[in-house]
Amino acid sequence: MKDENTITFRLDPNNPPQTDWSKFDAMTDEEKHAAALSDPDNPPLTEEQLARARRVSPIKALRFRLGFTQEVFAARFQIPLGTLRDWERGAREPDAAAKVLLRVIARNPQAVIQALEEEEDRQLEPVRDPE
Repeated sequence: MKDENTITFRLDPNNPPQTDWSKFDAMTDEEKHAAALSDPDNPPLTEEQLARARRVSPIKALRFRLGFTQEVFAARFQIPLGTLRDWERGAREPDAAAKVLLRVIARNPQAVIQALEEEEDRQLEPVRDPE
């Protein structure tokens, strides 16, 4: 993209633009669709553009939602970094157990983190002889 075709501007963080959502909410679905189609700044994608678009991996989307880098996500949930990278780029699919783990992480990441931390703490405790 050439710089001469790009318009840049800065928003004032102390005076952000306001959106009147009540007008949008009052529109029918057909009116919303027509307004979107008529927007010259954001025309709808063509079938060809849609076909070339890459979808974000659900695993990557989960990681983004949690705000973790690949390294942090892998370490926090005890997943090998290379495996996570393979899953995210679609080179490999998680097996059934990994899919369950990912589903639990998506629903309650703190529970998984806590469970893994507790397991790690138990592994660090000294073994005592039963008397």
